[in-house]
Amino acid sequence: MSKVRLGKSEIVSEKNGFGVLPIQRISFDEAEKLILKAYDAGITYFDTARFYTDSEQKLGRALKGKRHHVTIATKTMCNTTDEFWAQLDQSLTDLNTDYIDLYQFHNPDFCPKPGDGSGLYEAMLEAKKQGKILHIGITNHRLAIADEAVESGLYETMQFPFSYLASPEDLALAEKCRDHDMGFIAMKALSGGLITRADVAYAFCDKYDYVLPIWGVQKMSELDDFLACAKNPPVYDGAMEAFVAKEREQLAGDFCRGCGYCLPCPQGINIPDCARMSLLIRRAPVELYMNDDYQAQMQQVKECIHCDQCKGRCPYGLDTPALLEKNLKDYEQQLAAHH
Repeated sequence: MSKVRLGKSEIVSEKNGFGVLPIQRISFDEAEKLILKAYDAGITYFDTARFYTDSEQKLGRALKGKRHHVTIATKTMCNTTDEFWAQLDQSLTDLNTDYIDLYQFHNPDFCPKPGDGSGLYEAMLEAKKQGKILHIGITNHRLAIADEAVESGLYETMQFPFSYLASPEDLALAEKCRDHDMGFIAMKALSGGLITRADVAYAFCDKYDYVLPIWGVQKMSELDDFLACAKNPPVYDGAMEAFVAKEREQLAGDFCRGCGYCLPCPQGINIPDCARMSLLIRRAPVELYMNDDYQAQMQQVKECIHCDQCKGRCPYGLDTPALLEKNLKDYEQQLAAHH
């Protein structure tokens, strides 16, 4: 398995990073088996967040006794210094550890800096001084804030959406991080489930020796796909380039990445699924999305009260209510044709 160095942090990881977010959906026992299989296969970088419900607890339980052989990265969505310390202490407890290798501000709507009045960056420095964290990073979905963080020189790593659907601006950001010796961690390397070929996703990221992709893993079969890629790295050849060109054409324009920052919806609408249903039903066997549960989810779209909370939260500036209506109309047409 090839290695990647995360810039001036000097963290070195295998090219496969384990994204822990999806294990929210499985049991503690299933999560432990999955994590230990990844560890036994050579994966040592595990990415989680305080925001990911019980994922930190599951990771902490699975890695008990192996703490000093792995890199644990987690995140805080704090808005105040009180929240910072409360979330950090809870993460340490749940992860069953006394230190975190990489602690990151989780998609903040501004770039925390010393003297900005929030006290957040100063809290990071104090936590590092106390030995509770080793390295300081930031994640974001907004290019402007990501660029500002790189230019500031305050952060050792940047975690940002990056896949073969990346825009020229996204690619430029990754290169900028490399030039500033800032570790670049690729979130949404499968674009929230829209990318269905692990070999192409892996081969694309493998072209960039300074990029660490984080794969969201929930099933053994998914883990096996990436372990197979690491063992026999696929080559990003002409056939893959042609495939990616078609993918880019299909996914051009405004589409939901499934990041979930639009939630919660006051009407209980599952926005990340419903706002991209048109893509999902065309990129997997259509029967998967025609069952009673998905039909009920899509009908919930009709309960939208156009409060625009989701629209205001979307880091990509999408008109989410309009996207929901468009996807519902298409879904009902596809459902009628399917039956």
